[in-house]
Amino acid sequence: MFKTQRAIHLWLLAAILSSLGLKIWLQIKGVLPFNSDEAIVALMASHILKGGEHPIFFYGQAYMGSLDAYLVALGFFFLGSKVWVIRFIQSMLYIGTIISTYKIGSLIFNSSKKGLLAAVFISIPTVNVMLYSTVSIGGYGEAILLGNIILLTTILWLKEIEKTNFEHPPHWGIFAIEFYYRTLFGFLCGFSLWVNGLTLVYSIPSGLVILYSYWNVRKQINRKKIAQNLIGLLFSFLVGSLPWWIYAEKFGLHLLISELLGGAVAVEQGGWLVKIFNHTLYFLLFGITAILGLRPPWDIKWLGLPLIPFVLVFWGWALYTVVKKIRQKTKTRIYYFLLAGVMVTVTSGYIFTSFGVDPSGRYFLPFAVPLALLASDIIISAQFRQKIYGTGICLLLVVYNLCGIIQCANPTFPGLTTQFDQTTIINHAYDNQLIQFLRDHGETRGYTNYWVAYPLAFLSNEELIFVPALPYHQDLRYTNRDDRYKAYDALVEASPKVAYITAHNPALDKMLTQEFQAVDVEWNEIFIGDYHVFYNLSRPVRAGELSMAKP
Repeated sequence: MFKTQRAIHLWLLAAILSSLGLKIWLQIKGVLPFNSDEAIVALMASHILKGGEHPIFFYGQAYMGSLDAYLVALGFFFLGSKVWVIRFIQSMLYIGTIISTYKIGSLIFNSSKKGLLAAVFISIPTVNVMLYSTVSIGGYGEAILLGNIILLTTILWLKEIEKTNFEHPPHWGIFAIEFYYRTLFGFLCGFSLWVNGLTLVYSIPSGLVILYSYWNVRKQINRKKIAQNLIGLLFSFLVGSLPWWIYAEKFGLHLLISELLGGAVAVEQGGWLVKIFNHTLYFLLFGITAILGLRPPWDIKWLGLPLIPFVLVFWGWALYTVVKKIRQKTKTRIYYFLLAGVMVTVTSGYIFTSFGVDPSGRYFLPFAVPLALLASDIIISAQFRQKIYGTGICLLLVVYNLCGIIQCANPTFPGLTTQFDQTTIINHAYDNQLIQFLRDHGETRGYTNYWVAYPLAFLSNEELIFVPALPYHQDLRYTNRDDRYKAYDALVEASPKVAYITAHNPALDKMLTQEFQAVDVEWNEIFIGDYHVFYNLSRPVRAGELSMAKP
């Protein structure tokens, strides 16, 4: 099938077009809700483009840099401030992921066929990967692409170490190569750290295998050479992560470290061992099933149920084969360590940090490329009696992922959503109707919850500003972290007229009714889809006046 390099390139192009076609199809079908996290990226891009703002991090979360917002701002500049432009930028980034996957596979397995097959697998991925590589929630598409580039740089550097003869006096060529790779690697790791802390799952194992490779030739390298490499790496890392340090100098390093370790989601109670146990259980139940595409990351339902047993048999065989290959003392073993290291680091980070309380599939994205690479290696390397068996396994994986995507892409609500908490899933089909109603009644300022506030602001071109001062949890829990853009607060506080918007939260509706009655305020209310609007208040009631806002 892949007999010539030209044929391989044509198949690679077909894989890229298949991926792009699927994403366009999902966008046209309207099954990708425009949620608040994505709206914040859009608002950041608008503020960069129109207001001259230059945020260093995602609004309210200092573990994701603002690169995604700058890329979206560039898209808005050329194509207009539209939601589809955000998805277009993510799709272009994912094309880079597909191409770099092909290159990684070709290098580590010394086979363009294996690289191509891995690219095919990643072009029609699981629902989890398709979702988070199409919508934007702050830099996850950039994270997996940068992760691939880190892996690619590491592999090229390892190959140069293998070829270099350290027994002879170094000449300028060796010096130039070492300088190039250590500078590039350090810069990439630093830059990626700023873009998204998730990229540490690539940087850490990559750094370890490079150290291991130099350790194997330690007798041929003097200490001066080692010191030069370490200093060069550190300097290039600092340059790459410069925005990170600028932010640390202004707000404190402890804040960044806390965010990096999951401070944003650190809401658990109980001892450390209890947390570890729970995180491990979440990973086994929710993580693995999302990673393998057995379920969508936002729901507990099986995808492609008739094919699941065959898929599980394949991955069981794959796991056995990979362990077997790692135990073999071959030159290529270090590359298996590298790919396995990424997955082990993701798992460890999930289990041993506060991120383990969050079953969102975005944290498992780094599994996608290593699994695709290992699957392609195992299938092509297997000595099948007939080629049809290998072809059948390839079709099984591709068709299974495709069936999962199609199953989730039905026109009914909620479609493919980044929301795993059912209480936060809102039917955005009524957004335009809500916007028109608020405009018609002059209700341009007010209060709502996090999942309503920011899509409303972006879709109305910031005409409608509603501060997320209300809870969205059914037990009325609230955190000030929901208020991501403080500049909106002053606009609402200065408004002589405010409205309140809730979303399928009866407890909150009851509380607001009681609060308004207690202060003798009259109002009107209307339901628009999932939205419940309290408007035409006889006097403006500030969120700070509500009893739930008081300590």
